[in-house]
Amino acid sequence: MVLPNLVTVLAICAGLSGIRFAFENRFEIAVVMVLLAAFLDGIDGRLARMLKATSKFGAQMDSLADIVNFGVAPALVLYAFLLDRAGSPGWIAALLFTIACGMRLARFNVLADDTDQPAWQTEYFVGVPAPAGAVLVMLPLYLYFLRLGLEPTRPAAFVATGFTVLIAFLLVSRLPVYSGKSVKVPGDRVLPVILGVVLYVLLLMTYPWYTLTASVAGYLFFLPFSVRAYSKRAKLEGEKVPPSDIG
Repeated sequence: MVLPNLVTVLAICAGLSGIRFAFENRFEIAVVMVLLAAFLDGIDGRLARMLKATSKFGAQMDSLADIVNFGVAPALVLYAFLLDRAGSPGWIAALLFTIACGMRLARFNVLADDTDQPAWQTEYFVGVPAPAGAVLVMLPLYLYFLRLGLEPTRPAAFVATGFTVLIAFLLVSRLPVYSGKSVKVPGDRVLPVILGVVLYVLLLMTYPWYTLTASVAGYLFFLPFSVRAYSKRAKLEGEKVPPSDIG
């Protein structure tokens, strides 16, 4: 049971270290630490299941780590970089994002124990998942790191404030987001898929800010198609889908 919990603790350390680097104006390292925390937080549960070392203690630790790594750390890093220039509205946006992340994680834990929903609905998240929200909300930093002439000015801070609030609402929305957990890769396509994953990782290591910016744009572009696919699937299953369930 030690190894998965150790990974969870390391994830918390990475997230909190990201906050420290942000306060020291070392923003590139801060973002890397937050992304590292998100990565470690994403593998600890899988590692526990693979090693058959799951426990109630580990589940509670993982939930506490999630709110730090996906809610508190990204919000404070973004606030230290840009949102503070917007004054109180920037702080309100940071608070809203953190609270929305906590609510999103609580809803995920509740829905995970719901056995009444149809099996096909488990293929969709209800709202943008917290890890994705953490990556999305730091888009202003990626754009700045691209050295495109974008500066952390007061007008930019207000734009980032609006964007942060938007991501917060996406987290707590009823938007159906395809999870991809049930995707099975046919045997004849395993090698191309592996090659594609390796290519993405190489791009992320070589051109991190371009790759992250493109990933954020692609994810936001993907959301309407996810809603459309959910609606079609619901009609095929003959179920009524309230408007609140599709956004």
